Amino acid sequence: MSVVGKEVIKAVITLLTTAFALVAGLAWNSAIQELINTFLDKGSALTGLFVYAIIVTVIAVVVTLILGRFADKMGIELEE
Repeated sequence: MSVVGKEVIKAVITLLTTAFALVAGLAWNSAIQELINTFLDKGSALTGLFVYAIIVTVIAVVVTLILGRFADKMGIELEE
């Protein structure tokens, strides 16, 4: 693969990682909060927010790791 091709894939992976973080923070907001609210008492909003933050963080980390492994297989070095 050419240097330009690797740079394009590197840029796309960076953009996808950033986009996923945004999607995880916005699009899943209501769904995850409603799911948490079904299992927690109505007075435990703070607990629900922490559970929500942990779930979103785990999803974002897993996707980022998958994209990083894909980059390694393609021989692309990502910035730390």
